[in-house]
Amino acid sequence: MKISNNNKRKIKQMLKNGKRFDGRKPFDYRDVVIETDVSNKAEGSARVRIGKTEIIVGVKMDTQTPYADHDDEGTMMVGMEFNPICGERYEVGPPKIDAIEVSRVVDRGVRESGFIDFKKLCIEKGEKVWSLMIDVYCINDDGNVLDASSMGVVAALQMARIPEYDKENDVVKYGELSDEKLPLTDNVPLAMTFYKIGEKIVFDPTREEQDASEARVTIAVSKPKKDKIINSMQKGELNGISVEEMAIMIDGCEEVYDKLFDEVKGKVEGLM
Repeated sequence: MKISNNNKRKIKQMLKNGKRFDGRKPFDYRDVVIETDVSNKAEGSARVRIGKTEIIVGVKMDTQTPYADHDDEGTMMVGMEFNPICGERYEVGPPKIDAIEVSRVVDRGVRESGFIDFKKLCIEKGEKVWSLMIDVYCINDDGNVLDASSMGVVAALQMARIPEYDKENDVVKYGELSDEKLPLTDNVPLAMTFYKIGEKIVFDPTREEQDASEARVTIAVSKPKKDKIINSMQKGELNGISVEEMAIMIDGCEEVYDKLFDEVKGKVEGLM
C-alpha cells in the first residue's frame, strides 16, 4: 500500500520546517539492535533491527570450481527476499526488482571494499575454492531495509566459521564447523542510503518517508586506515540529484559512518 498524497505533503512540510514525525533530525537513525548466531544451520548468521525494520542473514559455505578469470579466489553470492509477512505490498514468488537491487548493492559494497580476502578462500588453484552464499530475509519492512541488510551481512560474515573439510575425499562436513573464521580485513563496509524528500535530504527513513522520497543514493564506505573510502554508489528512483545535494550526501556519509561503525562494533563481538 503506497503512501497517500496527503501524508506525502505533510512529511515534506514537516521536513521543510526541520522536523520528522518521530522527532529525529535529518541524519539521525533509529535504535539499532544486532544479534548474532541466530541460526544453528548457517555457518554465520545475524538478525538486525533498525527501528521496526527487521532482517535476518545467513551465510552458507561450499566448495566449487573457481571462475576461469579468478582461478585462485573464492566466490560470493548475495540473495535477498522480502517475505510476505514483512508488509502487505509483498507477495509469494520469485524475487522482484526491489529485492534484486538490495542484493546487488549490498554485494557490491562488500566486494569492492576488500572486506573479504578471496585469495585466502582458495583451496587449490584452478581446482577448488570456497564459495560464500549469503541469504538476506526481510521479516518486517518499516523503511531502510538496504542499510539493515548491509549491517546484517557484515555481522554474519564476522561470525562465520569455515566448515570441516576432508580435502582428500573432497567432502564438506556440513554441521561440523572448524575454529577457522573467514579471512576478513579491517575494511569494514557499511552502506548508507540518503533519500531526497522535497527539498531535504534524510537518512534512515521510515517506510512512509521512503515512500514520500523522489530520489535516493546508497554510498558504501569503509575505513581501512585513517581515511574513509567510498567503495560504491547506487542511484535510485527517477528524479535527479543536484551537485549540491550530492555534496550533502557525501558529507553526511562521513558523519554517519563513524557513529554507525561504533554502533555496530559495540554489538558484534570481534568486529575490527
